[in-house]
Amino acid sequence: MKQYLLAVQMDESVPFGAEKEVQAMMARTGKVTDEMKTAGAWVFVGGLENSDASTVVRPGNGTTTITDGPFAETKEQLGGFWVIQAEDLDQALSWADKCALACGQAIEVRPFDDGSRRR
Repeated sequence: MKQYLLAVQMDESVPFGAEKEVQAMMARTGKVTDEMKTAGAWVFVGGLENSDASTVVRPGNGTTTITDGPFAETKEQLGGFWVIQAEDLDQALSWADKCALACGQAIEVRPFDDGSRRR
């Protein structure tokens, strides 16, 4: 089994839906998460506040600088994520398909680095 990050990409310039729509989306994503748990694929899930709540710590010349705001100025930001375990990329993509339909957002699928590429 390999672990994968299913990252929810959100366009923060698009307003969130009405409370009823948000609740329906949360119910759909909760159902997918429950399905992952039943299948033994679920490791962790988390939602994030908007990028304007972030703080960035950057190294340079033996010290760091701390700034408010997102790491990169971009329209799409990481809005939340699932960490799953899957047999292969195809199985991870199958879960990402369900997640994208449930939350209505693009999902980036990225395998965790298990160190095998450095051997």
